[in-house]
Amino acid sequence: MSEAITVRNASVQDVPLILTFIRELAEYERLSHAVVATEENIRESLFGARPYAECVFACIGTEAVGFALFFHNYSTFLGQAGLYLEDLYVQPSARGKGVGRKLLAYLAQLAVERNCGRLEWAVLNWNTPAINFYQGIGARPNSEWTTYRLAGEALERLSEES
Repeated sequence: MSEAITVRNASVQDVPLILTFIRELAEYERLSHAVVATEENIRESLFGARPYAECVFACIGTEAVGFALFFHNYSTFLGQAGLYLEDLYVQPSARGKGVGRKLLAYLAQLAVERNCGRLEWAVLNWNTPAINFYQGIGARPNSEWTTYRLAGEALERLSEES
């Protein structure tokens, strides 16, 4: 019999592990060059005076093998908060064991408990294994919307107009 998968909240002591998982995810997504996060800004943004996001770990036994990092968003159409999943990552050695499903089930339960109208996330177009997994649990792409991002110099330039 395999060990049960449990989910636990991250604590400030987990900041190095959170950053390790972020870097592992970025490597998988071929985006390592984009990671500029540090332990200090992860600590402040997750556990500081105003936490902007939450993090949970999936564990097999006592070993963390995956994580989900998420935050609340808001739907004006629903008049309700939602949960937005920023990162979901399972280490290669733990894939296919139900870890990702356990993390998403945990977030779904949390969304229901918090009276959220939905749970949303984005996936890279080329990530067929993830897309197949998400569709297998009943998630559907929102192809009617295109996501835009304002960052870096463009963000700075526009901010100067305020």
